Amino acid sequence: MNFRKNIKFEKTELMLVPMIDIIFFLLSFFILTWNFARWETQMDITVPTAKESTQSRRQPGEIILNITKSGEVFLNEKQFKLEELQGLLKRISGQFPGQSIIIRADRQVEYRYVIRVLDICRLADIWNVGFATRREEDEKH
Repeated sequence: MNFRKNIKFEKTELMLVPMIDIIFFLLSFFILTWNFARWETQMDITVPTAKESTQSRRQPGEIILNITKSGEVFLNEKQFKLEELQGLLKRISGQFPGQSIIIRADRQVEYRYVIRVLDICRLADIWNVGFATRREEDEKH
């Protein structure tokens, strides 16, 4: 008995359109995330130096709060009043427990402004807080 008579062979084709769609999606995702990360470091803030400062890898979804010399708080280049920031951080911590925040305060900012932001983080139940610094050697160059 010959069982292979009824078998029809189909040519296999490489489906390019779905592959191009996926590549386009990945490219746009990486360009957008790179653009957001770039904005945070372009503000006119000079962070303080520390001897033991290390270059840390950015975690996905971490929030960077910028505090200027005058005490203004910025998130994604948008200025926030303290009440607005507290409400936003409360909503974020409710959706993402363990959310990390990096505080980039100017070296000349008054200490009370940094403490206000830390209080807001505490009230919003955010405990994973870090501070941006530079190495002392980087300042000498």
